[in-house]
Amino acid sequence: MDQLFTYLRKDRSIQSQEFKLKFSESVGGDWKTLGRWLNIKDEYLNIIDQDNTKTNEKAYSMLTKWMQMDNNPTPQKLKTALRNMNRMDLINNIDEFTKSSIWKIVVWLSFGVILAVVIGLLIRLKPDLSAELKKFYLKNYEKISELQPLVKATANVDLIHTFVDLCIVDAVNGQMDAVFSVERKKFLEKQMSYIPKSYNEIFMNEKSIILISGIPGIGKTWLLRKCLLDWSHNLIWKNVKFVFYFECRRLNQYPNISSINELLNVFYKDMINNLNIDYQTALFIIDGLDEFKYFNDLINSRLSNSYPIVSVLAEIQKYKHVVAGRVYAIDQYQHIYAEHNDKLIIQIMGFNENGINNYVKNNVMEEKRELVNATLKASPIAKAMASVPFYLSSMCKIISDPNKKNANSFLTMTDLYANIFLYFLRKHIIKNDKLVYEIMEPEYNKKYILNICKIAYKLFVENKVIFYKEEIQTFVSDFDTNEDKFFGFIEKIETDLGIYYQFAHLTIMEFCASVYAYNCLSSDEIMANMRLRSCLSMIFGLSYKNENTLSKYLVNLNTSKKSTDESLDLFSSFDRLSVYYSLNAYRDLFIECFYESQSSFTDNITSIVHKQEWSISIDDRKTSYETSCNNYFVNHYIKSGRKLSWLIVNKNILSDEEKNLLVQCSTNVREVYFLCPINFEGWKPKYKIELLWIKISLYLITKKDFEENFLPWINLCEDFYLSLHDDIDFIKDVYKWIQNLNIKFVVEYRGKVLRNLNELKNFIT
Repeated sequence: MDQLFTYLRKDRSIQSQEFKLKFSESVGGDWKTLGRWLNIKDEYLNIIDQDNTKTNEKAYSMLTKWMQMDNNPTPQKLKTALRNMNRMDLINNIDEFTKSSIWKIVVWLSFGVILAVVIGLLIRLKPDLSAELKKFYLKNYEKISELQPLVKATANVDLIHTFVDLCIVDAVNGQMDAVFSVERKKFLEKQMSYIPKSYNEIFMNEKSIILISGIPGIGKTWLLRKCLLDWSHNLIWKNVKFVFYFECRRLNQYPNISSINELLNVFYKDMINNLNIDYQTALFIIDGLDEFKYFNDLINSRLSNSYPIVSVLAEIQKYKHVVAGRVYAIDQYQHIYAEHNDKLIIQIMGFNENGINNYVKNNVMEEKRELVNATLKASPIAKAMASVPFYLSSMCKIISDPNKKNANSFLTMTDLYANIFLYFLRKHIIKNDKLVYEIMEPEYNKKYILNICKIAYKLFVENKVIFYKEEIQTFVSDFDTNEDKFFGFIEKIETDLGIYYQFAHLTIMEFCASVYAYNCLSSDEIMANMRLRSCLSMIFGLSYKNENTLSKYLVNLNTSKKSTDESLDLFSSFDRLSVYYSLNAYRDLFIECFYESQSSFTDNITSIVHKQEWSISIDDRKTSYETSCNNYFVNHYIKSGRKLSWLIVNKNILSDEEKNLLVQCSTNVREVYFLCPINFEGWKPKYKIELLWIKISLYLITKKDFEENFLPWINLCEDFYLSLHDDIDFIKDVYKWIQNLNIKFVVEYRGKVLRNLNELKNFIT
């Protein structure tokens, strides 16, 4: 009852519709200045400015925003702001407009409507709605039955303690096209250079907009749910009264919801009791943006005939909000906020090293931990992908499998995917303890896999994540009678508006699309398909013929294919790709495909290699996976008797893989470029090179380091270019070293370009 009297005592005359309309007409072009005096941040004012065309509409939206933010907006506060901006005329207007509003309120109350107000307020004010919402999150997410990657058994996950081991970094630039392996490649590149940001740094400093990106299975949902828990414990977003969490896959079920209040009443009806969000401080969390069926409509406001739910998500942008999705989706979505300064864009990088170690310790049997750790250390592929919870979980289960004899079989990315696919097939689809070769003997199992892969391929090339029965029936005629057989790989989601389907994990969808392409398309068809270019390295990987890889069971699924077509000669068609890529990108793709297929120099491959100049770089941008690909290619290239054109080194501390690559390249290369000092103890080059560039003018290096790391290269070159820092003190020693060699040289030092021994000697003396 005290709350009721407090409500009645508050002066609400300026909150009437009549007052806001009249005052908005009179404030004119000074609405934004008034907003600033009312402590409304510029980012909100800019949003209002963009969303409304007429001045009176902008003023009205500004007033509404102020009344939402201020717990007790009064005429006196409004007058103080107007007095500060010297608009005394408007102060008089306030008195005039509020008299009319107060009189109408008195008349309205005199007819006994106050009774309805009292009853309504008693009902509404009885529960603490914010506290009810927090109880809901704590009950449902503190100990949540989280679905493990590709496993339909649940396990209790303590998000409060588990999540802290995830890495959060400044976002990488995303991709404009929804191709899966490009995201994976960018993720691996980002691993090389990220600087982690602490969870507290991000969420304790409140931002109006936070956009979160990451590849599938990386932990975006875990992060969002931890945020819900921390808000419920009053640790973050302390000035936000209500936080609402929505998953886009569920929003897809309600395309005709037309307002935020209606949205809340659908998803939170039992807790908020018809709360009017217009007068509350709220934050919205949107999870899985890439799964929103109307994503293109959302990012392109000019598209017409959108479903009402699109306008609702656009309306949410006026409140504080957090949006998470795959990299390509967030990259496109962030352009909506080009003019906003109060935003933060981050990317989730999965487990850090401690997180990986803790996961193995807590989820792998003690007798298998040493084997798992050894595999993760030995395999460059396993090491690169272990930070992704999806891959780490799968690899731990596969390595721990007692039927798996070759624990170090993650040789290529394709091999990793094949292991995950077949493990899942055995454990969660067929559900027996038969060995893989026994499972793959019956023709009906091969047909089953091929049908799954066909669905994945057809939808992948159309860039569809969510699909319907009618779409599948166009290319799998018996899906209607056998749809239960597809469950596991494909999820069936039932809603009030009907049934839709999606793959259990997008990573598996990509791999299945590659398997179908390899089994059912010709080399020409594969190379001509624009969408398949993101899968090329994996398709080539399936052509690897080896008895020790499980992918061999996935390459002869199509019994109707002619025997002459069974073995694709993919490299015979590779040349046509050169028109679609830059020269460097074309070479990188060739090397990756060569590695994934574990090829050697056949006639077709030799014909492609002969047409190109081949160079190798070692720098901070190159991932460990790319270095593995380069090592494999260079080994075969040099063994074939060919000479590399260039070796470019722009990294001073090298990994073992990079040292091995440097050694291999040095055995047969024409030109070597060093763009920074290196430190490679215990090894010296042995083979002649035509041209050596040492361009280290930005680095101050000692004589000892130069002599140990660069002089052996100088002794083996025919032409030599050297650029030194102005403050080095061993230029006389450089002269002595070069004096004993019969080589052409250029030395740049302290603004001078010295081209022979006489010029260098004169400069020194």
